[in-house]
Amino acid sequence: MKMTLEEHNERNAKSKKMLLWFAMVSMFMMFAGLTSAYVVSTSRPDWLNDFVLPQAFIISTVLIVVSSITFHMAKVTMKKNDRSATTMWLLVTLGLGIAFVVAQFYGFSEVIKNGYYFTGPESTVTTSFLYIVTMLHLAHLFAGLIVLLVVIYNHFKQKYNSSQTLGIELGAMFWHFLDILWVYLFFFFYFY
Repeated sequence: MKMTLEEHNERNAKSKKMLLWFAMVSMFMMFAGLTSAYVVSTSRPDWLNDFVLPQAFIISTVLIVVSSITFHMAKVTMKKNDRSATTMWLLVTLGLGIAFVVAQFYGFSEVIKNGYYFTGPESTVTTSFLYIVTMLHLAHLFAGLIVLLVVIYNHFKQKYNSSQTLGIELGAMFWHFLDILWVYLFFFFYFY
C-alpha cells in the first residue's frame, strides 16, 4: 500500500513532535536532578537561609510568560494566514525573549551587588546552585532564541501557511517548555 503525500507529512510531523517531547523530558529530568541536589544541600551548615531572589527574576518570569502567549498568538495567526500579524507576534516574542535574558543578567548583578558571589572563595553553595541552574536554563533559552530566529527566517521566506505550520508548532512547543521550566525553577527557588 502506497502512502500519500499527506500521510507522509502527517507521519513526519508526528515523528518530529515525538523527538522533541523526548528531548524536553530529558532536559526536565536534568533540572529535576539539580533541584533534588539543591534540596539535599539545604541541610548543609553553610547554607544561606536568608537569601532572597532579586526583583529582576520576578520581572523576567513575567516576560517569559508573556512571550509564551505571544508565540502562541503567532501560531494562531499563521493558521489564519495572517502573515503581518504573525510577523508582529514573532518579533514581539523575540523582543520579550531578549528582555528575559537581560533581566536575568540584571538579577545576577543584583545578587553580586548584595554581596553574594557565584564562584570563588566568597561564593556559597546557595548562590552557586542558583547560578548553575539559571545559567543552564539560559543556555537552553539561547537555543530557543536560535529556534525562534529560524522560525522568523522561514516565515519571511514564506515556508509557512495555514496548512503548513509544523516549524512554528515545534518552535512554540519548545518555547512553551522553556517557559514552564523557568516558572517551575522560579517558584522552586522563591519558595524553597
